[in-house]
Amino acid sequence: MAADARAVPAAGALAGGAADARAPDARGGGAEGRGRRAPGWWRRRSLRFRLTAAASAVLALALAMSAWVLVGVLGRSLTETIDESAFQRANQVRADADAGRLPRELTNTDGTMIQVLDAGGRITHATVGTDRLVPLLGPQARAEAVRSDRARFLDGRPHGIPARLRVLAVSADGGQTVIAARSYAEVEQSLGAARHVLVLGTPILIVLLAGASWMIIGGTLRPIAALRRGATEITGTARARRLPVPEARDEVHSLATTLNDMLARLEAAETRQRALVADAAHELRSPLASIRLQLEVALGHPEGQDWRETAEGVLEDTMRLSRLAEALLALARLDERGGRPARREPVDLCELVRSGVERYAENPVPVVAAVHPGAESIRVAGDALDLSRVLTNLIDNAVRHTATSVTVELHAEDGGAVLAVRDDGPGIPEADRERVFDRFTRLDSARSRDEGGAGLGLAIVRETVRAHGGTVSLEDAEPGLRAVVRLPADNSDESLAGACPSSD
Repeated sequence: MAADARAVPAAGALAGGAADARAPDARGGGAEGRGRRAPGWWRRRSLRFRLTAAASAVLALALAMSAWVLVGVLGRSLTETIDESAFQRANQVRADADAGRLPRELTNTDGTMIQVLDAGGRITHATVGTDRLVPLLGPQARAEAVRSDRARFLDGRPHGIPARLRVLAVSADGGQTVIAARSYAEVEQSLGAARHVLVLGTPILIVLLAGASWMIIGGTLRPIAALRRGATEITGTARARRLPVPEARDEVHSLATTLNDMLARLEAAETRQRALVADAAHELRSPLASIRLQLEVALGHPEGQDWRETAEGVLEDTMRLSRLAEALLALARLDERGGRPARREPVDLCELVRSGVERYAENPVPVVAAVHPGAESIRVAGDALDLSRVLTNLIDNAVRHTATSVTVELHAEDGGAVLAVRDDGPGIPEADRERVFDRFTRLDSARSRDEGGAGLGLAIVRETVRAHGGTVSLEDAEPGLRAVVRLPADNSDESLAGACPSSD
């Protein structure tokens, strides 16, 4: 029982010890948590506060170190000054002692206390007010001072002088010793005055510089605040809104200019998107209205309706819808790829021309190919399907407006490939040759939706050619029009061989 009774306290002690052992960890965890919270508090402060605080802290540290160095250098300089004065006075007295010209009472013109001791250590001469009985330095101290030829500190209170002294000793002829001493009180007063000025002036200077930093940093960040306010005022429905640009040609000016350029690009993209949606809705409305009208007429008068004719009319409008949807999808894919082809592989243009011309073999308007010598093996890097769509769109446009025939030309020029589609139709006025590449653009002579397209063919051509690093333009064919596509050649793979049509 006694053993059990003793075991219980022991167990309690172990439990208490374990709790005590865990307590420091808990306290340490709390301190660590406070340490983790401190950076979070700092990060939540404003940039202006953090910059000012950091600059003030660095400035305070620099001023404190400068003050410490200044006081140290000033003290050393003043000490060396009084030591030099004491040495000069001691050497002067030694010269007089060696010459036997020492007066009974030595003068004390610069505050230097002089004692002249004979070989036995007795004071023979002294300045007025200096102890004539007890030397300032004992025998051993005198010997060390003469040997070191350096001044040292000495407590002046045992000699009735309420201040520390700088004391030195030099030897003279006949075993004499000259002891010179200067009070250190004037140095301590100067250092004390300097310390008081620094202690009072440094905080004032830090506060003034912190205030100046606060104002300067605030002025520097003011354009950024203006940018933030300007960005807040720009809404999703705003038009032609721009951020304020500061006058100073600094980093903030560059940032504002870059952001305004970005807003201009976004606004232009939004404008194009809205125009595309509006034009697409307008283009879709016509065939849908035609389909609806034909079906309503057929259902309203079924007894006299030619259902085959109705079906053909609906099919024609449905094909128009299909072509429009395909064109819109092609443009959307080009925009999505950001001006890059879907794939990049060697494409044989000669084979592309041959297959493209063969599609129009049964067309009432003849389409012929003309491959110039040297162009039989020319290739470009890109997507064969996209380039085939380019050629098809150009031929369709030429067939729609030509009078007798369409010619597809291919030749090499300056290390690149030139693909041209020529018709002998009425052509396009020079002032409109760039406008026709815009989306949903039709000229007055091609406004009929029954004969013309939706105005997306040439837009698809330009976007596709640009994605392949080329250019497209319209030229006078006299008579007719010549659509010219220039693409950079790719001769990386010479193993491809195509069967090209002969030149016509």
